[in-house]
Amino acid sequence: MNVQALQGIKVVELGQLIAGPFAGKTLADFGADVIKVEPPGVGDPLRKWRMLRDGTSVWWEVQSRNKRSVALDLRTTEGQEATRALLKEADVVIENFKPGTMEAWGLGWEELHALNPRLIMLRISGYGQTGPYRQKPGFGVLGEAMGGLRHLTGEPGRVPVRCGISIGDSLSAMHGALGVMLALYHRDARGGEGQFIDVALYESVFNMMESLVPEYDAFGAVRERSGSALPGIAPTNAYQCADGGYALIAGNGDSIFKRLMQAIGRPDLEQDPGLAQNDGRVAHVQEIDAAIEAWTKTKTLEGVLAVLDEAKVPAGKVYTVEDIVNDPQYQAREMIVEQKTATGESVKVPGIVPKLSATPGRFAHPAPLLGEHTQDIVHATGWPARRNLEAQHV
Repeated sequence: MNVQALQGIKVVELGQLIAGPFAGKTLADFGADVIKVEPPGVGDPLRKWRMLRDGTSVWWEVQSRNKRSVALDLRTTEGQEATRALLKEADVVIENFKPGTMEAWGLGWEELHALNPRLIMLRISGYGQTGPYRQKPGFGVLGEAMGGLRHLTGEPGRVPVRCGISIGDSLSAMHGALGVMLALYHRDARGGEGQFIDVALYESVFNMMESLVPEYDAFGAVRERSGSALPGIAPTNAYQCADGGYALIAGNGDSIFKRLMQAIGRPDLEQDPGLAQNDGRVAHVQEIDAAIEAWTKTKTLEGVLAVLDEAKVPAGKVYTVEDIVNDPQYQAREMIVEQKTATGESVKVPGIVPKLSATPGRFAHPAPLLGEHTQDIVHATGWPARRNLEAQHV
């Protein structure tokens, strides 16, 4: 088995729920030794989120795979001392508490940097470590709203809706993992020291908002909800089919548009010089969308996709989880994987992303039981107040 990209990197994960632990999962998938610190007795609240099997969330099996669990109470002197002992030997620490919490525990950046100058600290919070909102509690839903995403999600004139998952948390986790990799490169390839990474939920969402700000600045344009269409790019929409399904068709490339018009039997639109480029098509998007849907309504969804696949026009359907689990593309790329839990049961989970050719990620071990590795790490690290710490084991 090849050496993994992050093998030898020790990460201490102090965060809970989604943003911090998702960043930890990403690093663990590629070989980092991620030690997850959880409150004794109850553990990470994610253990009880969404649907439970035998008392534990199946989401937990995804979010905490490849990690080790240590049960420590960070509110106690013993727990804080034990955490310092861990961090003295760590490469990375991840936390997503409200700003000021780590400082109150004597685990702020200044203290940790003095303890271990090579340590990299990933800090994820609702609004960042600075600014007038820093002390406000923040969850992903608020970050999505403040970052501009919620205002654009839904149908025109209807209530703004969420996208169905905690995308703000996950985006923050990915930005955080990227920040960790940049900081590791600075430290190890450039001879630098450790540094802290300040990730705000709303900024992670805002970073994905494409042309939102320059369009407002240049034209005073306030982008609004547009349902299944993509404003300013045409044609790309969801088109109803004869069987009630919806085909997602992206004919917005200049040559793709011509092939699409050929496929639906509209040579007049294909040859119209005013529609040769995107700006001309945007000006006539309603006419183009009507022509496409007039054609899709004469065929089943599968019939539409067959024709457009033959014409090399990007098209697809809206996947349910049942579609995903049974799709041959997902299966061929090992994106649906059977994983054993710590109690020996099996559960299907998402595969590893991204796919590296020389140092791929892998499943090393299942998500841990609460405090499963406390005693092993206590003895290996030689923590002070060992008896008190061992008593915290679940």
